[in-house]
Amino acid sequence: MTIDRLRRILTPVIVVAALVGVYLVVRGEGPEAARSFARAEAVPLLAASLAANVAGLVLAVHAWRVLLPGDHPIRGLYAAKVYFLGQLSKYVPGRVWGVLTHVAHGRAVGVPGSQMTSAYVLSLALTLLTGAAVSLAAAPVALPGHWMWLCLPALFFLASTLRPALVTRPVAAAARLARRPVATPPDGAVRRAVLLAVASWTASGLHLWFLVLALGAEPWGGLGAAVGGFALATVVSSLALIVPDGWGVRELTITAALATVLPAGPAAAAAIASRLVCVVAELGSAGLVLGWSRLRPAPAPAPTATPVTPATEPPPTGTGTPPDTGTGTAPAPPHGDPHAPHRLTPLGEARVHP
Repeated sequence: MTIDRLRRILTPVIVVAALVGVYLVVRGEGPEAARSFARAEAVPLLAASLAANVAGLVLAVHAWRVLLPGDHPIRGLYAAKVYFLGQLSKYVPGRVWGVLTHVAHGRAVGVPGSQMTSAYVLSLALTLLTGAAVSLAAAPVALPGHWMWLCLPALFFLASTLRPALVTRPVAAAARLARRPVATPPDGAVRRAVLLAVASWTASGLHLWFLVLALGAEPWGGLGAAVGGFALATVVSSLALIVPDGWGVRELTITAALATVLPAGPAAAAAIASRLVCVVAELGSAGLVLGWSRLRPAPAPAPTATPVTPATEPPPTGTGTPPDTGTGTAPAPPHGDPHAPHRLTPLGEARVHP
């Protein structure tokens, strides 16, 4: 049995099994929890939840963008367009569609495919690393009295932030084994990407916190469970490559994390509401960005330096300068001649001298 055939069989089985598990948990107190979202008092919290998730997406765009080396036109609206198109591909099993989308749009504006692939792979690795680090926020509530041993992975995360090579070197080595070399960006860019990714995880996790508040959970206890639980659930579901966007897997993980601050039924209802908020935020943001980008022209491809062909015309009569002998070099212009050709720099660019 081939891998593709096995994936086609396992994907619906895992999704259905996970969704059935969520239904069995939510069927008892779920309807009452759903009515809690319909209360007028919950409307501001639902709006804040949507806004927090959109803010997390915006920060994620910047976290990926800083990993692209050099000066290039992928920024602003175009960067958001490329990122959201890659995000939409996550609803299809596998990671190949996202990287193909990034490579195609990068080449359209003159960015080599190798640079787009490197940024995609490193962004994925840093996203998993920072998501795992943020998930530790749920430990004090989930493991009361037994969470101190988690200080070790927290210290590793801090060390990798100070020394990005602890992360970039293993990623580059794994990419070489897969015959897909990755060009590691400067340490400063990696640190900025890590900080932006942590901010993105935190903002995205706040959307679940607002949903938990709407269900009547204790604010400060629910904060760690929501932010950490959402990060943990997203990391776990993203590793389930055969399940599109972790459908069902993420909901079960969120339910387990929130069960420390809510009854099982409301916890499952919050997990389902989280999925709806995320889908609305992602599709709405992608639609807005793609629609806006149609009204604005795509950025011009990155300029490349082209050598300037030196002049081969003989100098004016009477200057005393011998004619060109065919060596391919231009005669030196008289000093101060305003009509003299541009001089050549070592890079082949023309500069006008006074």
